[in-house]
Amino acid sequence: MVVPLVDEGLGNSSYLVDLGDGRALAVDPCLDLRALRAEAEGRGLTVAFAADTHLHADFLSGAVQLAAVDRARLLASADGRREFDHQGLADGDEVDLGGLTLRALATPGHTGEHLAFELLDGSRPLGVFTGGSLIVGGAARTDLAGAEQTERLTRLQYRSLQRLSTLPDATTVLPTHGAGSFCSAPRGAERVSTIGREKADNPLLRAPSEDAFVEQLLAGLGSFPPYFLHLPEVNRRGPAAVSEVDVRALPSSEFARAMAEGAVLIDVRPVRAFAAGHVPGAVSIPLRAQFASWLGWLLDPATPYVVVRDSDQDLAEPAWQALKIGFTLPIGELAGGMAGWDGQSVVTPLLRADQIGGARVLDVRQDNEFESGHVPGAEHIELGDLPHRTAGVGAGPVVVMCGHGERAMTAASLLQRAGHHELAVLEGGAADWSAATGRQLE
Repeated sequence: MVVPLVDEGLGNSSYLVDLGDGRALAVDPCLDLRALRAEAEGRGLTVAFAADTHLHADFLSGAVQLAAVDRARLLASADGRREFDHQGLADGDEVDLGGLTLRALATPGHTGEHLAFELLDGSRPLGVFTGGSLIVGGAARTDLAGAEQTERLTRLQYRSLQRLSTLPDATTVLPTHGAGSFCSAPRGAERVSTIGREKADNPLLRAPSEDAFVEQLLAGLGSFPPYFLHLPEVNRRGPAAVSEVDVRALPSSEFARAMAEGAVLIDVRPVRAFAAGHVPGAVSIPLRAQFASWLGWLLDPATPYVVVRDSDQDLAEPAWQALKIGFTLPIGELAGGMAGWDGQSVVTPLLRADQIGGARVLDVRQDNEFESGHVPGAEHIELGDLPHRTAGVGAGPVVVMCGHGERAMTAASLLQRAGHHELAVLEGGAADWSAATGRQLE
């Protein structure tokens, strides 16, 4: 039995495979092993093998942790030059899992050392873990190794997909990247497929030529968080094992001193709580599934930070989300939350769609979201670009908007940190504006 473990925030899936004898295989496990461990323990399984399809750019691998704690045997590409004990595999190598077999298939493209893993029962394929090669409705991006490598890797991706398409049509496709991942181009909701369905429905597998494939794949790539560029090297060296998550509670005076010494305040409370009152200079990144992506996009990993949360928010959640993308833990949290703050607070108004009138609007969604329909006359800067472009946002009243309000509040907080005033945030998104005003989107 193969159990997918979906990280909705990063848009990825890891997999736990019950080997039928009390042992399990973990494929592409994340450093945050809470869900995987709970699933294994609930099924009475011990993780005996951990396989990584590639050097991940969007999260730290949990394979080293599984080796250290669970004594799992690590499986990965020999071409990855990993600096920790593992079994290096090349194309065609097979690993006996005790009744089932894992066969390595060289599938470079998303990364240069990428492997897919075919799971076999004798000669019968049960499924193929495709990582970032063949994904549902597309293929993962090929531009993370630098512009000079992009075309070569994209052409390798084409050949890898052609190779995978020769597997039996009934073979289950089990990719790592999926909906919501900045490593993937398509925006579908399904995370598991079959070779036959992908041959029928995947537009990249229907590309008439290699050149057409290259053009089509690269045209669909959007922006990605900057930490993607250095995390593969951290994974190659081997992430440090994490034994516990512990964040100190800081009294208001010590908390203020940390900020004065350069720590950035990340306020993880919901949008409405932040809007009602927050510490001056705070960056709003509401605690939700996407917290890690936006923390990694907007904060330099070397920058110390502190946290404010509501009492009903579990501090372990933002801590683990930070750790899994290679960030350190916050140096502390404000004791008592906002009730423990004894300084001045800042209010950021929330507006309904029918309240913005003819106000100047700044839309901070991704390019493809903006192009799919936006408020007429809206300015557009992707949230990930905003820290470098705050000076280009003119003075005067501005209503910031996104799809629901979370990214818009983050953007408003960044603008406030940069000295902008007269900011408000739209509750909802473009569709809400259209419904409230009866006007069409552009």
